[in-house]
Order: sequence, then C-alpha cells, then structure tokens
Amino acid sequence: MTTTTISVRLPKELAEQLTSLAQSTKRTKSFCAVEAIKNYLRQEAWQIAAIEEGLRSADAGRMIDHEDVKNWVASWNTSLEKEPPRCK
Repeated sequence: MTTTTISVRLPKELAEQLTSLAQSTKRTKSFCAVEAIKNYLRQEAWQIAAIEEGLRSADAGRMIDHEDVKNWVASWNTSLEKEPPRCK
C-alpha cells in the first residue's frame, strides 16, 4: 500500500486520548489515527449515499404520506400496532 504523510493539528486533549489508546492497544498513534479516519470516512460515505438515494426516491415520487407515518408511530407499543406504511 502506498502511503502519504499529512499534518493534522489536534486539540491537546484529543492528542492525549490518541496517545493513551495507542499505548493501551500496543499500536502506533499513526495506526490508531488511520483506523479512526477510515471509520469516519466509511460512516460519512454511507450517510451521504443514503441521503442521495432518499433524494432520488423522492424525485421519483416514491414517498410515504406524513399522516400515515404519524399514525404508524403513534400505534407503537399498543395492542393495535399497525404495519409500517408503504410508498405510494
């Protein structure tokens, strides 16, 4: 794997937490930082993809009426709990 070096300014408390984690896990600070960045990027990419899919669905007219969702949520934990509403 080809790597590159970047410089990041961390608040002192965060740098101390990184050092502590590295020591506790017997890993380098660089390893811990790379893992944290990979997890952050994965999470953000998933969220952006989900938002974009939602926007495409809305643009295509695949939506659920707000009142249907409200009624469904209001039925939770009752003896008359409703099935989730479906797109129209």
